[in-house]
Amino acid sequence: MISVADRNSRGSRSTLDIALVVPLSGPAGMFGPSCEACARLAVEELNARGGILDRPVRLYPVDAGAPLPALSARVEALVRSGRVDGVVGWHLSDARKVITPHTAGRVPYVYTTCYEGGEDTAGVYMVGETPSQQLFPALRWLRTEFGVRRWCVVGNDYVWPRETARATRDFMAGSDLEIIGEAFVPLGGRDFAPVLGLIADSPAQGVLQLLVGADAAAFNSAFAEAGLDDDRIRLAMMIGEDVLYAGGPDSTRGLFTASGYFESVVTPEGMDFGSRYTARYGAFAPALNNIGESCYEGMLLFAALVQTAGSLEPREIERRARRVGYRGPRGTVRVRGVHTTQPVYLANTDAFEFSVLAELRP
Repeated sequence: MISVADRNSRGSRSTLDIALVVPLSGPAGMFGPSCEACARLAVEELNARGGILDRPVRLYPVDAGAPLPALSARVEALVRSGRVDGVVGWHLSDARKVITPHTAGRVPYVYTTCYEGGEDTAGVYMVGETPSQQLFPALRWLRTEFGVRRWCVVGNDYVWPRETARATRDFMAGSDLEIIGEAFVPLGGRDFAPVLGLIADSPAQGVLQLLVGADAAAFNSAFAEAGLDDDRIRLAMMIGEDVLYAGGPDSTRGLFTASGYFESVVTPEGMDFGSRYTARYGAFAPALNNIGESCYEGMLLFAALVQTAGSLEPREIERRARRVGYRGPRGTVRVRGVHTTQPVYLANTDAFEFSVLAELRP
């Protein structure tokens, strides 16, 4: 529960302060600049319209790539002292697991990442896609269009990849889809030889890639250098243009992904967002990608939840969350429970760009 001291500290400020928890270091650190840029653009636009609850919004960047004990202590200190009114961010599920004990029942927390599903901590709301919205429809589409039935899973060794692999096995049970091999590597690991050997010796037609940031880029390069892209596709669930740039143009043949946002989706909302981003940051801005854009969405969702409730109190927000929706770069987004409903697209890669192939249906 939030303490009287917390309430007094927050109520005495004229600003509404949000901890922006994004990776500024580690394997996912390549996404940090785009996450910050998109979140700051959202704040500037919200403040131009009067802020949230008639208070200008400020961000406190927090490095989600820090060691988990340090991240936990940092968030706890910000919440306990009343310095922040909420948390928004794109970060890994192991980071989310150490943040939720400090926000539950105290401040609203919007998590913007695609994730394994199942989060039910009080006051946490999810922008990101779950496997049932994103991964499972993509697997069905690839089975229908390309006949891909047999998969190997390659992931980092932490919560999201392992839980997503488990959920995928459950999804495939009783179908003609199957996982015939799994391998999990440490975050920051670069020894892919055993994994590549597993794939090469298997009858897998596809590789389900649950790797993060720089690890995904390094794996893509090693995969292509081993010639495994000659007859196998990859479905990667957490990549942006940054990963394509880091892996190089020769690493993207047969690489697919699914997301609620791609810059190449031609919609009025998406095109307008891209224009505003370029106008704000110029030609040398951090690459606009689905991961950074999710932080813009996270700020919009946070604002919509709080404005609809007329309060920052998690219980008040929960009472009114079913009424919440907004229009953003992804189109119309609505809250259902603690998740959102939104369009999700499947794309393949053409060197450094994503080409959208289809809108997926759950």
